[in-house]
Amino acid sequence: MKKSVLAVAMMAGCAAAMQAQTGEVVKHIQSEKSPLAAGVWVGSTYYMSGNLASPVTPEDKAKGTPAVYGDTKTQTTSILTKIQAGLKEQGLDMKDVVKMTVFLVGDPAKGGKADVDGMNASFREFFGTKEQPNKPARSTVQVAALVVPWGLLEIEVIAAKSK
Repeated sequence: MKKSVLAVAMMAGCAAAMQAQTGEVVKHIQSEKSPLAAGVWVGSTYYMSGNLASPVTPEDKAKGTPAVYGDTKTQTTSILTKIQAGLKEQGLDMKDVVKMTVFLVGDPAKGGKADVDGMNASFREFFGTKEQPNKPARSTVQVAALVVPWGLLEIEVIAAKSK
């Protein structure tokens, strides 16, 4: 959480600095419900906040069963699907993604090792395909934990609208 919040704060600071230097328009995509912006436009560049997976199986309080989020590949697919939808809301597509940062946690089911293969398997479904041949630049950082105990990764995106 601290790293993700710090990353978003740094991006917002960069956005403000860029506006001051270049005169670019800055637009925050935000809601009253969240303490953070879902994303920030700086000119034709969109900085999307980190995304976490949605549950594969929701929690059932009546039965006392927790939500199930799946393995690294499943969570990656969930996150990339959310990113795709968020980009679409902004008039963008996965082809517009230029940079991604992935915060990856070791998977307890794999002895605490990061499942980079599972993550990459999901990435191959969204990038470098016949339908969408563009591949973004990406950094992957293994972290000790995320803000949620079930989270195996969080992904943030920078996208640029083509002219």
